[in-house]
Amino acid sequence: MYKWVRKYVQTCETCQRVKPAPSSSALLMSLPVPADCWRSVSMDFIFELPADARGHTVILVFVCRLSKMVRLATVRKSVTAPQAAQHFVDHVFRHHGLPEAFVSDRDPRFVSHFWQHLFRLLGTRLDMSTADHPQTDGQTERVNRVLEDTLRSVCAAEPTTWSTLLPQVVFALNNAVHSSTGFTPFYVNGLRHPRTPLTLLPASNLDGGEANAEDSRGLKGLRTSVKRNLLSFSETGEAVRQRVRDAMAAAQDRPMGGLILRCFKWETKSY
Repeated sequence: MYKWVRKYVQTCETCQRVKPAPSSSALLMSLPVPADCWRSVSMDFIFELPADARGHTVILVFVCRLSKMVRLATVRKSVTAPQAAQHFVDHVFRHHGLPEAFVSDRDPRFVSHFWQHLFRLLGTRLDMSTADHPQTDGQTERVNRVLEDTLRSVCAAEPTTWSTLLPQVVFALNNAVHSSTGFTPFYVNGLRHPRTPLTLLPASNLDGGEANAEDSRGLKGLRTSVKRNLLSFSETGEAVRQRVRDAMAAAQDRPMGGLILRCFKWETKSY
C-alpha cells in the first residue's frame, strides 16, 4: 500500500506541472574567455537605492569580462534605453572603444528595439540571458552584490550620500586583486598600478607603476597569464559548485527528441 501511494504521489501530473522543481534543470556552461580587454562587456542595473541630491536611485554597471574593470553611471529610475545607450558612450566607448559583444539580462531597456537597432548599426552583438536565469550574467551580479555591500558600509550614517562616494568605491574595486585573474583590473588594462595616498609618502617604497612600465611583449604576456588564470579558475574554482549542480541535473538528462512535461504558470499582466 505504501509503495503504491508513494508512486502515485511521485507521478501526480498536477504536482509535476505546478510545483517548482527542487533542483537545477541544466548543466552549467561557462562563457568563453574574451581575447582582450573590453572586447566583451557585461551590464546590469542596481535599483532601489536611496535618492541622492539629484534624485538618482539607480546605478548602471558595466564590467569588462577579461580584466574585471568596473565602470558605473548614476541614473534615475525612469532611465530610458536611449539614455542608457548615451551612458555607455560616455563611460565605456570613449575610453575603451566598441566591444564585440555585450552580456546582459532581459531588462526591458536592453531588449528594446532601440538597443537592437543600435547594435546592428555598430556591428556588435548582444548576448542576453534566458528568462529567469541570472547565472548567465553572474559576473555583474557578483559585482552588484559587492558594490551594494560596500556602499552600505561607507554610507551607513548618511545613506543619501552614496553617489558622492561612488568614485572612491569603484577605485577600490578596480585596485583590488581579482580572485579569477590574479591581478588588479587597473594592472590588466594599463600594465601599471595607480598612485594612492600611501604611495606618495616620502618613506614609502611602493611605486605607482611608472618605473615598472614594460614593453608590448610584457603586455602580451600579462594578457596571456590573465586568460590562463581565468580558464583555470573556471575549471577549478567553480568545479565544486558545478559538480554539485551537474550531479543533480544528470538525473534529469533528457535524450534528444525525448518528451518533456511542461510546467504550468499563471498568466500575469502589468497594469
